[in-house]
Amino acid sequence: MRRDVKVFFATDIHGSERCYRKFLNAGKVYGVDVLVLGGDVTGKALVPITKLSDGTYRGRVEGKEQTIYEDGIADVIATIRNAGLYPFIATPDEIDHLSQNKDALREKFEVVVRKSLVDWVELAHDRAKPNGIDVYIQPGNDDEPAVLDGMSSDFVVNPEGKVLYLKDTVPMMSYGYSNHTPWDSPRELDEADLEAAYERMAAQISDMSCAVFNLHVPPKDATIDRCPMLDDDLKPIVRAGEIQTFGAGSTAVRGVIQKYQPIVSLHGHIHESGGMAKIGRTVSINPGSEYSDGILRGALVTVDAKKKKVHYQLTSG
Repeated sequence: MRRDVKVFFATDIHGSERCYRKFLNAGKVYGVDVLVLGGDVTGKALVPITKLSDGTYRGRVEGKEQTIYEDGIADVIATIRNAGLYPFIATPDEIDHLSQNKDALREKFEVVVRKSLVDWVELAHDRAKPNGIDVYIQPGNDDEPAVLDGMSSDFVVNPEGKVLYLKDTVPMMSYGYSNHTPWDSPRELDEADLEAAYERMAAQISDMSCAVFNLHVPPKDATIDRCPMLDDDLKPIVRAGEIQTFGAGSTAVRGVIQKYQPIVSLHGHIHESGGMAKIGRTVSINPGSEYSDGILRGALVTVDAKKKKVHYQLTSG
């Protein structure tokens, strides 16, 4: 059995093509054994591009309505995908139909996102497998259940709800659901249900001294879960000129970490709260996210299963 396993962890890329490619490239650049994408993999919106009868295109790019010529359409599509959105080209009649039919629009969204995930899985196969790097891609609370079947293959593994052994050495339990948020995202649970899921997985791990908890939501009030307090209109609350913040993490996550003391826990969910916190002996990490700027924030984590030690380094690029 191997002694240590080197992991590159990133999360909350929300559909950004640029960030995903950086994630895959990190495997070879950092010489890791395993890549783990910890949740909120997909983007949130379609961007329609109208193909006009004169051969030009019309669409909203970076907040501005633009006329796009044939020789520039590929660059526009790349710009939209790098921002985590999903462009699609259609006729004026098709776009008008989708704008008036919510069911058709949702179906279109699911088809486009699922196709993007399938392409990403194939890219992981091409980039990581030849270098002996294992790839785990887990959904988060913002990922629609209808597209999750595109997130894995015979090579890329969706680890959610399972205890898997990284390189047959380090146990990792994974869960991408979050506690409740103001946005009523697709995959949220009560704290009691989260706790039950964590306990079911933790019971399968015999040695917590080298275990990894890959839980999308961070632990409550652990400095890596700070985010703005919002009013009833979902706007930040400002007092004396300062935005008020609070710990939006999960009490169930904090409880399971305190109880079992894994060597490291990996989180995301709160983009603006990247960093490290200690809960007992556990090193809890949230690399944060700047996906909308094309910046991939991550964490290099090496677990030494023999010495029961963990080394980590936060990255950004």
